[in-house]
Amino acid sequence: MVLLLKDNFKWTVRRAVPAALLSLFLSALIGGGALPAWAQEKDTVLPESGIHYPGGFDANTIGEVRGKAFDPLIPANGPVQFRLTSERETYIVLASPKWYWNDLRVNLSEGKEVRVRGSKSLGKDGKLYIIAQELQVLPDGKPLAFRNEDGFPIWKRAAAGTTGGQGGPGSFQGGMGSGGGMGRGKR
Repeated sequence: MVLLLKDNFKWTVRRAVPAALLSLFLSALIGGGALPAWAQEKDTVLPESGIHYPGGFDANTIGEVRGKAFDPLIPANGPVQFRLTSERETYIVLASPKWYWNDLRVNLSEGKEVRVRGSKSLGKDGKLYIIAQELQVLPDGKPLAFRNEDGFPIWKRAAAGTTGGQGGPGSFQGGMGSGGGMGRGKR
């Protein structure tokens, strides 16, 4: 009987120790339960506008707007935003999470001329919004993609290391007017 208990204990220890070590390793790997920034972004309703972000992108409302950028806001949580004033309207542009914006090294200063392609909507606050799919800082900036052609957030696949494309980092298929960027979609 004593021999049987010893063998049972050895078998249990042999199984339990590797399982405990694996659990400890995985906890340390993900920071004790914290997920990477790209995985933390859940669809939320932005309080001021009532817009779902990042999931509120609607391919049926895609348009392109050119104008000047003002009041850039780079919050710790939620989308990077700026005001876009065109000849006809003023929009609030919702771009991407801060970490993705920084990874793209967007150089957007007050009053810069920009072109934005994205999903347009009217917020509950009465303001016009664009959930950005692509941004180009003019006159000679490269198009920067925030969403793929279907409107899916590129930063959600950035964990796999696929933020670029033929048009360079953050751009899909060459950018505006070249068959893969702002040249497509409804106007």
